[in-house]
Amino acid sequence: MSSVKFEIRKNTYYDSVTLMLISKEIKKIEGVKEALVGMGTDLNKELTRNLAITSPEIEELTPNDFFVSVLAEDQVQIETIVGEVDKLLSQKKKGSDADYMPPTLDSAIKHEPESNMVVISVPGKYAADEAKKALNNGLNVMLFSDNVTIEEEKELKELASGKELLMMGPDCGTAIINNVPLAFANVIRKGHIGVVGASGTGTQEVTVLIDKLGEGVSQVIGTGGRDLKKEIGGIMMLLGIDALMNDPQTKVIVLVSKPPAEEVAEKVLKAIKDSPKPVVVDFIGGDKALIEKYGAHACCSLEDAARKAVALLRNEEVKDFEGFSLSENEISKIVDEEVSKLSSEQKYFRGFYTGGTLADEAMKLLGKDIKEIYSNIPLSPEYKMQDIKLSKGNTCIDFGDDEFTVGRPHPMIDPISRVERLIKEGDDDEIAVVLMDFVLGYGSHEDPVGEMLPAIKEAKAKMASRGKHLCMVGSICGTENDPQNLKESQKRLEEAGVIVMPSNAQAVRLTGLILNKIR
Repeated sequence: MSSVKFEIRKNTYYDSVTLMLISKEIKKIEGVKEALVGMGTDLNKELTRNLAITSPEIEELTPNDFFVSVLAEDQVQIETIVGEVDKLLSQKKKGSDADYMPPTLDSAIKHEPESNMVVISVPGKYAADEAKKALNNGLNVMLFSDNVTIEEEKELKELASGKELLMMGPDCGTAIINNVPLAFANVIRKGHIGVVGASGTGTQEVTVLIDKLGEGVSQVIGTGGRDLKKEIGGIMMLLGIDALMNDPQTKVIVLVSKPPAEEVAEKVLKAIKDSPKPVVVDFIGGDKALIEKYGAHACCSLEDAARKAVALLRNEEVKDFEGFSLSENEISKIVDEEVSKLSSEQKYFRGFYTGGTLADEAMKLLGKDIKEIYSNIPLSPEYKMQDIKLSKGNTCIDFGDDEFTVGRPHPMIDPISRVERLIKEGDDDEIAVVLMDFVLGYGSHEDPVGEMLPAIKEAKAKMASRGKHLCMVGSICGTENDPQNLKESQKRLEEAGVIVMPSNAQAVRLTGLILNKIR
């Protein structure tokens, strides 16, 4: 028999991401069927109801109260569960003992009076007030929090612009300021290419490839994903451009974003017209002619943006890169070998991405030949997935989208949602290729490859048991100096039968060649 067991600690606070990861560990305990370790927020209380592990006492909690609740077999004692939770909390605390964790912005300013930047990650309803307070204290802001209204965002960015301060975000996940990676960012060598990005993983991909090509970055300024919407008007991208124009260390400027609103694109491009510094623009899938009209270098992929920026810095010929690092013969050999192993009924691909911009780039590159790609972030509304739990035909999923992260950390922190999906899809006889990204760097899981390997092997084994082959193609967004060990990550993937390409664009092109040959 199983029953609900819980413990509550009033007025005790822990970080939500830490608690989500601990919940995952508690679910691994033998005899535990469901578990949630969290604060008494409305969302967490709703989750306990959905998981059937709630109680009247849990329903009465406030966001300042901590709880542990499990559905477990009778022999499992709540004291054992709580003891393991405390052990995991203690491990997390020891890992950060060297850092002072100020409880308020005021105490942080008092502790570090010379600081000129603050990173804010608090619940959305408090985020705007904290950001406004920071700006009024003369601090540049990186606002990691989401669920900030677009009206609040505009107000914050107008305030920041008037004070000539950065207001990166809300929902800004990537920046590198003075060579310091912030939030989700990689270890990139210092150099002379400045980046303003309205896309987190898109910015990571560009900076990683710049590093792999032997160059580095001066500053990487994030804007948040809504900055180039009509309502905001590109306020932060314009401020970022101005900052890089006036930065003596920046010799080349790169702008990265999904296609902006038309009038915002014009406004941004007018700001770089007649720029004394060369500008590379990747409005992913945007209007190439419009970009070139204003004297900037348009791009066909994130990799192309990195290559063009490096070529401009080195005074080399600037040309489109739409091919492969390997020779044509080597690529043809890979394609032929994979196609020869596939059966006639295998004809679809599944893109399982942790990076939303990388998923978007994949669909745009593949969309030249494949018109029907279903997704939770589709290129056209008619291809919106009706049920995110069920794939259909060619499907490309962004596991970092809100639908997949309710009550769970982002998949770059904890890839369990992708792990579970890959194992499930190993039962589909029509899948030919699985396409995946692996994002390294600060903020990401300590071993994203290791977390996926069991699922990769199980999915391949399922197909093999039915006499079929599952082709897997991946790319790693990471550098040699990232903490997760790029070379070792690539080696382990290849040993598991994954074809690892040097960039997302090349992984997508290879997938396209395989699909075209079997259609």
